[in-house]
Amino acid sequence: MFNKVVVANRGAVAARVLRALDAMRVHSVAVYSEADAGAPYLELAGETHAIGPAPARESYLDPERLLEVIRRSHADALHPGYGFLSENAAFAQRVNDAGARFIGPSPRWIEAMGHKTRARELAARHGMPVSKGTEVLPAGEGAIAAAAREIGFPVLVKPAGGGGGIGMLPARNESELASAVERSRSMAARGFGTAEVYLERLMERPRHVEFQVLGDSHGGLAHLFERDCSTQRRNQKVIEEAPAPALERHDARAMAERVAGILREMGYDNIGTVEMLLGEEGEFSFLEMNTRLQVEHGVTEEVTRVDLVRAQVRASYGERLAEILPQQVELHGHAIQARVYAEDPRNFFPSPGRLKVFRPPEGAGIRIETGYAEGREVTPHYDPMIAKVIAHAPTREKAADLLADALAAFAIEGVKNNIPAVLAVLRAEAFRAGRVHTGLIPEVLGRKV
Repeated sequence: MFNKVVVANRGAVAARVLRALDAMRVHSVAVYSEADAGAPYLELAGETHAIGPAPARESYLDPERLLEVIRRSHADALHPGYGFLSENAAFAQRVNDAGARFIGPSPRWIEAMGHKTRARELAARHGMPVSKGTEVLPAGEGAIAAAAREIGFPVLVKPAGGGGGIGMLPARNESELASAVERSRSMAARGFGTAEVYLERLMERPRHVEFQVLGDSHGGLAHLFERDCSTQRRNQKVIEEAPAPALERHDARAMAERVAGILREMGYDNIGTVEMLLGEEGEFSFLEMNTRLQVEHGVTEEVTRVDLVRAQVRASYGERLAEILPQQVELHGHAIQARVYAEDPRNFFPSPGRLKVFRPPEGAGIRIETGYAEGREVTPHYDPMIAKVIAHAPTREKAADLLADALAAFAIEGVKNNIPAVLAVLRAEAFRAGRVHTGLIPEVLGRKV
């Protein structure tokens, strides 16, 4: 196994990876910006290294600083967590060239799936169901309008260089199209370093279902079933669960096996998630592939009893899938996760500040992932998610009740938080019945969010 691993992330993400490395008896190296000096996750590491000022671009997103930590610490691997540089193919290659192992897919796969239109083409070529869409849009308004008419309105404008909901804007007619393209290009340039955008057919009230896969460097690849991430606001996931509700197990398993077969044929070699939209008629269509661990990986861990971080590390080291996973991965009960953000529940704007009170709930069936503690500052420099609360129970109904009770008992003072909005959704009749879709939150709250 690796001797020493740098964890190139912060907060709850770093804490999750550090705990896995500790369980594997691997020496860990944590990094921190000036804003994170003294953060709780640093106590979990074997050693720590400062990497610069608070702004992420001058610390966590600076490849030179992270490569220097590898050299200083004599680490033989780097785990990127998720977010930051986890899907940066050039950085992954530089880590490998420095004599360490980038824990994740080979750089070629990060590159292939990182550009959304090329990923769509690749997926379609190998038999993945793909919705109607375009290449990267040209500059001329006339050509853009013609492309949209070819697909058929409404359409969704999407950045080609990245995901996460950033820059995704609907256009229901030609009068909305030019403005949506211009705004999406601007957000894409800021968020991903490229202004390239493309169009997809906009599905009304779709579900967002994703399939977890794990491959090795010997041609093996398996799925670990699916998650439903439909409960979103502004294309950002808020509640995720496994397995997907109100979906026939036969259909879900068949799609998971189809996805795994395609990726096995392609030669994919590590952890990844195939994200798909599920239409009201039951048709799946490929959305994108994330070549990293997901924020919501914990719900899959709870229902499969597989530690995905440890599995990812072992696959990166070169172990075969047969050594990593049980002979038969089975589902055990139901798990639901809520993301707790320091934000105003009325408009979902960030609410930074000091956590005067921060007491996460405890109890059987409850799992907390956080990088914060009472008295810590939630700064405006990073994502405002302050915790993930996961409930696992024998049934979906019991998991939803357990999660609602846990969130209601979560004591937070000093910053506003989104728990009231999340509780409203968890208690809504449509959610309880499993009638989830990407527009559920605004429907439940009765306002645009």
